[in-house]
Amino acid sequence: MRPVILWFRRNLRLADNAALQAAVEAGSPIIPLYIHDEQDRGSASRWWLHQSLIHLDRDLRELGSSLLLRCGEPRQILDELAAQTGASGLYFARRYEPACIRQESDVSEVLEGRVSIEVSDDSFLHAPETVRTQSGTPYRVFTAFWKTASALGEPRLPVPAPDSIITAGPMPESLSIDDLGLLSADAEQRGNYEAAWAPGEAAGLRRVDDIESILRDYASHRDRPDLDATTRLSPYLYFGEVSVRQVWHAVRQLEMPLGSAAGGEALLRQLYWRDFSHYLLFHFPDLPDKPLRAEFEHFPWSTDDALLRAWQEGMTGYPIVDAGMRQLRQTGWMHNRVRMIVASFLVKDLFVPWQTGAEWFLENLVDADLGNNSASWQWVAGCGCDAAPYFRIFNPTLQGKKFDPNGSYVRRWVPDVGEPSYPAPIVDHAEARRLALEAYQSIKGIRTSKQAP
Repeated sequence: MRPVILWFRRNLRLADNAALQAAVEAGSPIIPLYIHDEQDRGSASRWWLHQSLIHLDRDLRELGSSLLLRCGEPRQILDELAAQTGASGLYFARRYEPACIRQESDVSEVLEGRVSIEVSDDSFLHAPETVRTQSGTPYRVFTAFWKTASALGEPRLPVPAPDSIITAGPMPESLSIDDLGLLSADAEQRGNYEAAWAPGEAAGLRRVDDIESILRDYASHRDRPDLDATTRLSPYLYFGEVSVRQVWHAVRQLEMPLGSAAGGEALLRQLYWRDFSHYLLFHFPDLPDKPLRAEFEHFPWSTDDALLRAWQEGMTGYPIVDAGMRQLRQTGWMHNRVRMIVASFLVKDLFVPWQTGAEWFLENLVDADLGNNSASWQWVAGCGCDAAPYFRIFNPTLQGKKFDPNGSYVRRWVPDVGEPSYPAPIVDHAEARRLALEAYQSIKGIRTSKQAP
């Protein structure tokens, strides 16, 4: 039989993988493939990807198969591989980043008429095209999006991994995982990541199983970085080592037995925020670079390299900000409440463009999710959808007292706080707030031809 190609993308799992399931049901021999390309960015997330591919290959080998690795443009690689193997079909899951959408178009163009192509919507609760206002336009407010999307019904139940995969005979020669060059972080940094994380599908599913331990208090504790009160599932969801459906149904099954409806609703709401971020990226592909509120293109940014460097290194003199930035540098992750605090500080206290902060996060986060990252930075900066009023400027001192009341989060990540080596605040927050409000008033009311509808 002619084989089919299963192109793994951000669905690096065997259980509840719609593309894999469809390929298995087709009954043909399968060539599992991963293509490393320019979309694999950020030293932290590349480290995670390296580990994830190791685990995926091991899992495939347990089913009698293995992972074929290539590096380059998907259009060219899939064209060559289809010709080399005589493949009759291509199976893959959609992605919603602008460059990935272009990739899919290019692949369809080059393979059209030669192989059948089956594409799965497998990354989110609902595909972006399915959630529309009554006028057919995309939503720009989360609450309205959430109400409409949740009314579409629950996602289907997850399906287990296949028991076996029909192999395609002798596999084409593969690159090794080391050949992909994903480990750009130095050995010390890789050791830090290894101490903090266990990538791979099996580890991700263990975290899904652990949801029970945090669900009861999730609504009240999820904003506390000093507590282990969040799922830490974001990198597993980003790389598709677990599916959003697995998380959804795990929460639903636990809500009633635990009497934790409030916690369950709060967690499910976060899954919808994830959907909404990618929904925005799909409908507004300039989201990573341009403010959705176009008047912010006229904001008087004033980047100071020394201030930016202090923020990056966690040496601002504001302990909660520095704790978050040091946690990020060491572990590749930061608590979501602290992400908001450090982002507000960069944009509204230091006047650094939000795009600069977003780029730093993408380089240093293991969950370097373009949709989530872009939408979140625009939200904090006040220039995106559902934006908090620009004048809602987080006071980092008060935020630290509120969400780290005992100071344990700060003490863990900023052990030098209070020491002579720890810097004084690099800016006066009250003065910075006054200047930020003046800057906002200078652009308030501006409208341009580029204003998003």
